[in-house]
Amino acid sequence: MTLIHGEVAAGFEGVREAFAANFEQRGEVGAAVCVYRDGRPVVDLWGGVADPGTGRPWERDTLQLVYSATKGATATAAHLLAQRGELDLDAPVAAYWPEFAANGKADIPVRWLLSHRAGLVTLDRPVPLGDALGWDAMVAALAAQRPQWEPGTAHGYHGRTFGWLVGEVIRRVSGRTPGRFFAEEVAGPLGLDFFIGLPAAERARVSRMVYPKPEVDLSTVPLDAVPPEAREFVAALQDPRSLSNRAFALTDPAEIDFDSAEVQAAELPASNGICTARGLARMYAALVGEVDGVRLFSPETLAAATAEQAAGMDKVIMFPVRFASGYMLPVETSPLTGPRAFGHPGRGGSLGFADPEHGVAFGYVMNSVVEGAEDPRAAALVDAVRAALA
Repeated sequence: MTLIHGEVAAGFEGVREAFAANFEQRGEVGAAVCVYRDGRPVVDLWGGVADPGTGRPWERDTLQLVYSATKGATATAAHLLAQRGELDLDAPVAAYWPEFAANGKADIPVRWLLSHRAGLVTLDRPVPLGDALGWDAMVAALAAQRPQWEPGTAHGYHGRTFGWLVGEVIRRVSGRTPGRFFAEEVAGPLGLDFFIGLPAAERARVSRMVYPKPEVDLSTVPLDAVPPEAREFVAALQDPRSLSNRAFALTDPAEIDFDSAEVQAAELPASNGICTARGLARMYAALVGEVDGVRLFSPETLAAATAEQAAGMDKVIMFPVRFASGYMLPVETSPLTGPRAFGHPGRGGSLGFADPEHGVAFGYVMNSVVEGAEDPRAAALVDAVRAALA
């Protein structure tokens, strides 16, 4: 049995049980989960192996790449600028980033970048990976790119481009790169172990990702063997020219090694945030209340940031989602802890969210990737938190 470390407050013992069951029943390798309530931690657990290759154990301060859970941090930075009156989310992007107006994009408001409605999910011509890691070439390519649909008429997950698009607005407004702005204005005041652009001195604490071989290769499975409700999505995965595939093929080579030092050190504000579960939960806790004297969002900013902006079938990931301005909202298959919850998952299972109705914030990070829309490990933990609240 995997030894579980950490503490839980009275009433939240079920979260420990669910966390332990993830290792025993659901293939967990190394992970941590943290829950805040009313500004104080009530769950802080970790266990397993940070690097299966060496046997290095998961420690209290182990850092973990969280893929798209990074988007919640980047959105937070943008909303802080809006709260200060430095950024108008309903103003055209081109008011802050003039080059962006090219190819019919002059009227796209900043809010459409945050809510995945700008149609800028891919590039007609991918850029070299090294250039993308250096920022400027990717930003220039996106400024020149034509949208894939009429902006504002539909939503499609900007899985990779979100970070450069929103991040460049942050840079133009604040004069700081998005990673530096986040470090100075969010992570610093809250004392977070959370980085967008990992310092070299922190690399030894980062766990190593585990990518299990899928049981079914969806790229070759016959479509008539796929359930009808998933057939369109699988067909898109099998078509290299589909929007679903091109949205994640912006660089040459398209595959990115997120375990590499070069990638972890770069600023990819959509996908390479590295944090502890404690850092992720603590950030969200400071959005909905005060944490050790720090509150990031006013009630007015919180309401504006979490108001629904788009809902329904997503043109890229091809299942129904709900977007606020940079955060994802609960849906039937992922109800979180209530209808007012908001946050963001990451590839493989990581998840951060807050629920202002219950004063709760949640962070879960892990190194064993589970592909697919729903992760039973995160779902089990959220179910346990919901039961504790009830």
